[in-house]
Amino acid sequence: MSNWMSKTDYEQWVASTRAERMAWWREARFGMFIHFGLYSQVGRNEWVMSLENYPIAEYEKLAETFNPRPGAPRQWAELAAKAGMKYMVMTTRHHEGFSLWDSKVNPYNSVNYGPKRDIVAEFVEACREFGLKIGFYSSLMDWHHPDGWRCAFDTEARLRFTHYLTELNRELLTNYGKIDVLWYDVAWPMTSWEGWDSLERNQIMRQLQPHLIINNRSQLDEDFGTPEEHITASEHDWEACMTFNGLSWGYVDSAQAIPYSYNAQRIIKMLQTTTLGGGNLLLNVGPMPDGSVPPEAIEPLTTVGRWLAENGAAVYGKKVKFSTWPASGVGGMSCDGANIYLWNWVWPRGGEMALGGFASPLRAVRLLKDGSPLQFEQRGHRILLKNLPPTPPDQTAGITVLQLEFDGPPEFHFASYYPQLHQGVDYAGENKI
Repeated sequence: MSNWMSKTDYEQWVASTRAERMAWWREARFGMFIHFGLYSQVGRNEWVMSLENYPIAEYEKLAETFNPRPGAPRQWAELAAKAGMKYMVMTTRHHEGFSLWDSKVNPYNSVNYGPKRDIVAEFVEACREFGLKIGFYSSLMDWHHPDGWRCAFDTEARLRFTHYLTELNRELLTNYGKIDVLWYDVAWPMTSWEGWDSLERNQIMRQLQPHLIINNRSQLDEDFGTPEEHITASEHDWEACMTFNGLSWGYVDSAQAIPYSYNAQRIIKMLQTTTLGGGNLLLNVGPMPDGSVPPEAIEPLTTVGRWLAENGAAVYGKKVKFSTWPASGVGGMSCDGANIYLWNWVWPRGGEMALGGFASPLRAVRLLKDGSPLQFEQRGHRILLKNLPPTPPDQTAGITVLQLEFDGPPEFHFASYYPQLHQGVDYAGENKI
């Protein structure tokens, strides 16, 4: 890649290399987002500087008291690995403008203030210790930099500010070895890739890290989309970023907040929805002011990790998008092209469960966790599972996964409101792998 490609040539280059660069990401499926910064001390919202109209001089005082304990990033990475996550993305610099590394470009950083330590370096070291891919979140918006708002209407300010952003990201992608993901956020107050000089900057970043994956928030499509606080499948690669507490990306004191948080079952349901749609789940944790993981996040995530240790085949690896319509009223699905994985939410009484809509001959049904075979009959488009255990076999989260192996690629027809369509009538609702 040479300086500077046109937008058309650059997009063609990105597309031509995407499969190789994205191979690990497309199989990882599950990652941890970390929002940590000065705002963590306030404990109300990561946008607190803007939402509460903090004067810059007053907000800067938080930099002196910011003091994450040594080893905090290691706790994040250890928990991510226990949760079955395969990569992490950390806010290296949020909209508040405070850099968590030894930046020569931005003196407002964690080495000159507060802990006098390079938190990014600690994060990178922790990720590598636990075998996690490494992602850097990088805000485009900056409330602290004097050109952060002038750039929208002052040409000289725009040139200064975009150069500043380029040099910040150059440091991040030069000083820490191989980095896997560059995760941009909030292209305000400018709204175009031309205004942000994204075409030139991203080419520089890719020269520094040829296998880098970049998201779509610098106003270029790049490698993957990022639906936020909703899980919406796309024809292209996508990653749903979701808050753990449903309230804020930064730390919120749970004792002072309404009781609204994710348990293990909700997280597993999110994993099923993203996997069904061929996407990834990036689940956020907002560490406490000292960098510790909030206690209420630990048990659900470790439970998910234990569940994935037995049922990971339904999540990890190459998955294909499948019908959003379920085969029954008691579970969801995911598919790897050869097998259907039925994620059971409601275990049936009476030892029987029926599945509708599958036209392909069924070869075998087994419990995913241990491979135990299950009895079944197939009657046309209806599969009847028989002699099931009286209680859910999954003892970790109560969500049992059944693996359905077909003679060929599974063909599924949703019956809409008319079950008689299953009697051999072809119609537009079919889903073939």
